[in-house]
Amino acid sequence: MLPGVGHRRPPVLACALVGLALAFPCGALAAPRAAELGPQMPLAEPSGGYVGQLKIAPDHGPVGTPVAVTGEGFPAGQEFDLVWGTVTGSWKVTTAEYFGREYKPAAYRITTVKSDASGRIAAKFAAPDDFGFQHDVMVQQGARLLTKNAFSIDMTVKLLADNVPVGTPIPIEVKGIGWRELEGSWVMLYDNRFTGWISTVTTNGSARFTVPAAGRPGRHVIEVVHSDFTFPYRNMQQSPAPDRPQFKVGFTISDGPAVLPAPPQQQAQDHVRRLPPQGELVATPAFSGVGQPVVVKGAGFTPGNPVALNWTTVTGNRVSGDGAVSTVASRMLSGSGDRSASTGGWEERSRVVAEATADAAGNVEFHFNAPDDLGGSHGLWADAGGVRKTGTLWIAPTALPLDVSRGPVETMFRIHLKGVGWSETANIYTVVYDNGLSGYACGFNSQGDVEIIMQATGAPGWHYIDLYPAIYKGKETRPINYRLPQLTGDQDHPGEDLPIFHFAFEVTPSGLRASE
Repeated sequence: MLPGVGHRRPPVLACALVGLALAFPCGALAAPRAAELGPQMPLAEPSGGYVGQLKIAPDHGPVGTPVAVTGEGFPAGQEFDLVWGTVTGSWKVTTAEYFGREYKPAAYRITTVKSDASGRIAAKFAAPDDFGFQHDVMVQQGARLLTKNAFSIDMTVKLLADNVPVGTPIPIEVKGIGWRELEGSWVMLYDNRFTGWISTVTTNGSARFTVPAAGRPGRHVIEVVHSDFTFPYRNMQQSPAPDRPQFKVGFTISDGPAVLPAPPQQQAQDHVRRLPPQGELVATPAFSGVGQPVVVKGAGFTPGNPVALNWTTVTGNRVSGDGAVSTVASRMLSGSGDRSASTGGWEERSRVVAEATADAAGNVEFHFNAPDDLGGSHGLWADAGGVRKTGTLWIAPTALPLDVSRGPVETMFRIHLKGVGWSETANIYTVVYDNGLSGYACGFNSQGDVEIIMQATGAPGWHYIDLYPAIYKGKETRPINYRLPQLTGDQDHPGEDLPIFHFAFEVTPSGLRASE
């Protein structure tokens, strides 16, 4: 176990642990999420001044810390609500633009307490699994706030595996990430190489992600530090806020057969959480990878008439002009756009992707393979006697196998993705080689088709390449998390639900060809 560094408080522990089933190591107790404490409460006001005094012991600790609350000076023999103050986080995005993140105040009842004849109260609870740093603990009676004090949730970083062979996905659990400025943007380094950033906007301060155990057998170090300005802040102890924790956690890569990622086809998404409404034309499945079979059904057409199904997309890029993003996106989603509507940097277009004949009841059924196109939502439309019927189909990103997966240093190989999106939150993927950032690739100008040409580097053995979603650009000016691997991108990404892809390349000794 290694302590956090640069803390004014007693150090927060960062633990390297063996065994994936250890849910609450390092002495922490199982803790509910803030929303599971009890019903949501109104934010009360201290009308008429504050009443009573509240003590909290301890006044800080990690998630699950047993907390004792005592108070005095309250009206005798009355019931009060003990309330936990927090926020709910969300991403501010339109269909194609990114504006940042926002947090709205929220409060939840911990328990109901009754004062004794002397006006004293007492209660106990476990610090909830919530955003880190300071929270109000309040005594309320109806809409009136009587008094409050504070409890601070300390951050923790835990590695939930050790002594594993190369390539093993190392689960990393981070709890208590904050939401305020200087508390909400945390990044990870692997053996002094920048890997990516950790977000918890919609997961209430908690993150769980994996990175491959990359490198030679022996000890390796993972660090989690803060940064509001893109890259890790390395001299935190000399900063204006030096009490922010820094975490350094070691683990061992052992000898043994390498662990390899699943084939790319097995890494495809099995669900998309935020799908747009289907409309009158219903696609099955509602989302698909490029080239996969799709059936679209509709009703209300003239019996016996041929019907064309149109597919709506956009073409262009963000370099050649300024497009009317929101207008294009709304048309594309609804399928209501013109066949060719220019917006400067890109244009919206429709084309026929399938044809069918309406049956005697006016029903149609279209069969086609999902077009090789941009990821995200595409409008579907068909004309029914001058009335346009619409629907949507979501294209999810997918990955192809590496064209070459073995060879000596300098061997060239290609990573190939299909269905990469075009919005500010979906049009790039970032490339991480052996847990070190290598760059990003954009899929807008190439209509969702992304080829990344790389060369093998490193000592003989297996090397790991991970592709993470990222935020390309936006209006948010702080923190600056643009064009960086979002290590939690498959669970807390703004806008679209996007997968993370994993590959492996075996570097062979010099002189051994890729085919040998």
